[in-house]
Amino acid sequence: MKTRTPISVYIATTIGLTIMAFEMFAGDSGYFSSPFFWALILIAIILLLIMNSIGDLVENESFNRLSEEEKKQYLEEKKIPYYQKLWNSAFKKQTATEEKDILIDHGFDGITELDNSLPKWWIGLFWFGCIFCAVYLVAFSFTDYAHPDVEYTKEAKTMLASIEEYEKSAPQINLESAKYSADNIAEGQELFKTNCVTCHGDGGKGGIGPNLTDTHWINIKEKSLFKNVFWMLENGSPNNPTMRPFIKEGTITGRDAEKIAAYIYHINQETAPITTAQGGAAPQGEEVKWENGNE
Repeated sequence: MKTRTPISVYIATTIGLTIMAFEMFAGDSGYFSSPFFWALILIAIILLLIMNSIGDLVENESFNRLSEEEKKQYLEEKKIPYYQKLWNSAFKKQTATEEKDILIDHGFDGITELDNSLPKWWIGLFWFGCIFCAVYLVAFSFTDYAHPDVEYTKEAKTMLASIEEYEKSAPQINLESAKYSADNIAEGQELFKTNCVTCHGDGGKGGIGPNLTDTHWINIKEKSLFKNVFWMLENGSPNNPTMRPFIKEGTITGRDAEKIAAYIYHINQETAPITTAQGGAAPQGEEVKWENGNE
């Protein structure tokens, strides 16, 4: 008759497996604050305690059926702490007499082999790895757990929400406070695609509206290119009503205009112009040499 595994081990294992399952299958990591999670843990512990009580009854009945010698041997074995048994099974060496009992009857060149049982901790880790792999595969295949695209989308939504919250309380950007930053080019490109590409074409090559990559401009209201673009986005074109005052209409914010202006500055000053041979619109207006760089 073997001694039983302590109830504390079962409870710790159950809690660990429950947390692992929630990590893989729950929608977010807020389950620790969920009453359902703690109710499930409590129910599991109560069931384990009931099973342990039933195990005690079965153990007592089995103990009473043992011979006196078996009872003595069982009580001696039970005195050894559970974790001490695990340690012994992994690291304790056999005596010469014990080795004779588990010696396999074959050898070569003086090398013999013992029929040792695998350590319990090794067997436990093996089965834990098998179970974990099976659960992980199911979670990966049928849920959003561990999918990089889903994680990226979730983080991107969180980031955009934080930016939106910041912009609610951040000071508004106007013509005087707007400043060029290369960090705004990528976002400015996306805003350009949403608001400007219909008239000005992909990459600002022109179409209905003028080519934004060359040195010719129809409306010149500021000394710097960056500020001139911001002015146009705020006030619109006095020569063409199609170029609306996006900021004053509320279509975009001053911060959006700052980003769009950064992108247009980038394609006009930091990249080669899109010529007519490359599909760009022909120059319109007069040639301009902007002052003050990108300020």
